[in-house]
Amino acid sequence: MSKLKYVGLFLVIIIFGIVFIPKILNRITDQTIVESNRSQSAVPLNYIVLNGEAKKVPEFTLFNQDSLLISNEDFSGKVYVAEFFFTSCPSICPIMNKNMKRIEDRFGSRMDFGIASFSIDPDHDTPSVLKAYAESYNVFSQNWHFLTGEKDVIYNLANNGFNIFASVNPRVAGGFEHQGYFALIDKNGFIRSRSDQFGNPIVYYMGLDEIDVEIQEVDMLMEDIDKLLKE
Repeated sequence: MSKLKYVGLFLVIIIFGIVFIPKILNRITDQTIVESNRSQSAVPLNYIVLNGEAKKVPEFTLFNQDSLLISNEDFSGKVYVAEFFFTSCPSICPIMNKNMKRIEDRFGSRMDFGIASFSIDPDHDTPSVLKAYAESYNVFSQNWHFLTGEKDVIYNLANNGFNIFASVNPRVAGGFEHQGYFALIDKNGFIRSRSDQFGNPIVYYMGLDEIDVEIQEVDMLMEDIDKLLKE
């Protein structure tokens, strides 16, 4: 074979590598993602086990935006999502509740679904303030409760009941700091979640918009709500 033919063959190999190999790799990656999502949808959600026991939401009784006493028993038999927020929050809460509104739009007409939004600023967030806040988001579900009450009760519920951090901090914007997580609770009051890529429970779902991810955790959460509703 002449040197010219060798050069031509070499160029063909280079062109093939440049043009086709990235497409093949993308196809493999896309298929892996599809298979991963399929396998995730077929796997039952985890219970969150602490000290050998499945984590259950503790008892609580608080006032909602209509000044009605709401307890954990009002969520019995319902799948629900819980968050900790405050109405004057200048940072993450508007994003969280924009995403919570997406969840309500999808599931809010169901009587076996609910949302519990616990205010970490109960001194300011009275039922009337919470009512106005709910109206600003066009909340329609009778099972989306914005809850307020004794500060110690709410902070104990956040930090010890749900293990979602919340604290007064005058040094941060708004005067409070908290994690932007959503907790998923099943019809029997147990906290549930899907697994990560290593098979460990993710425990909570990020309520914020994430950058450079294949699927937002809010979308994962909605998939998992649907799964629990079918249990």
